[in-house]
Amino acid sequence: MNARTDRPGELAAFLKAHRSRLDPADVGLPAPGQARRVPGLRREEVAQLASISTDYYTRLEQGRLAGASTAVLDALATALRLGEDERAYLFQLAGKPDRNTRRHTGSERVRPQLQQLLDNLRDSPALVLGQYLDILAWNPLATAVFRDFAQVPRRDRNFLRMLFLDPQVRGRYTDWAPLARICVGFVRVSTDGHSEPRISSLIGELSLTDADFRTWWAEQHTSYETVGTKRLTHPETGEYDLDWQVLRTLDEQQLLMVMTVPADSDSLHAVRRLAHTVLRDSDA
Repeated sequence: MNARTDRPGELAAFLKAHRSRLDPADVGLPAPGQARRVPGLRREEVAQLASISTDYYTRLEQGRLAGASTAVLDALATALRLGEDERAYLFQLAGKPDRNTRRHTGSERVRPQLQQLLDNLRDSPALVLGQYLDILAWNPLATAVFRDFAQVPRRDRNFLRMLFLDPQVRGRYTDWAPLARICVGFVRVSTDGHSEPRISSLIGELSLTDADFRTWWAEQHTSYETVGTKRLTHPETGEYDLDWQVLRTLDEQQLLMVMTVPADSDSLHAVRRLAHTVLRDSDA
């Protein structure tokens, strides 16, 4: 049985485990008159704290319901005193987006360990992207492939936006349309109808200024592609191919996009030449 088909059982086990860890006093309930046979809160107490029926909560905890609404999940997360990671996992088990988590995307920061990994990728262009494809960090070779992202205002430093509105980034792809459509579909999945105001503004801007974006967004295109090969071009090298893959962080809020030279490809010469331009410019 795979993880998807057993999701109600996993959700049930998660709820039961966290219910058992709480003492009535932890959540402001009167202390029981006598010791309980099993530790933790009773089902009816969790239901009371979450303002749902005991029968509904019981069916959730017995695995007889596939999931719950976001409002119920939010109430359960509060009732069970879940931390940020535990809350995110609860919503994941229920197959629902956590709107509360999405409110923090404007202040995304790259973890030091991820930044170190990025810095160590000296022979592969790489970017760290936020959940809406904001460009959070990059290595020197990525600037050689695309452009100097540090010169772009932070508000505009979004890979989707730059693919459509930045001629330099857009012009790097000889097969621009397939990748751009993938990115539109990826952001469609990420927003899930609940994007923050800044992303809603970006979607509106792109819809007004680019017919391709308007078409792809309106047709509800979605994409989960995380690997492929693209042909790029650069004034100093001409055309060359790069494999790309997107790796998700454990919390799935940030992405590491790494580009590598395909096996048995003559693109290595182009990448080495671009790496040389990075060294040349840094010494200038």
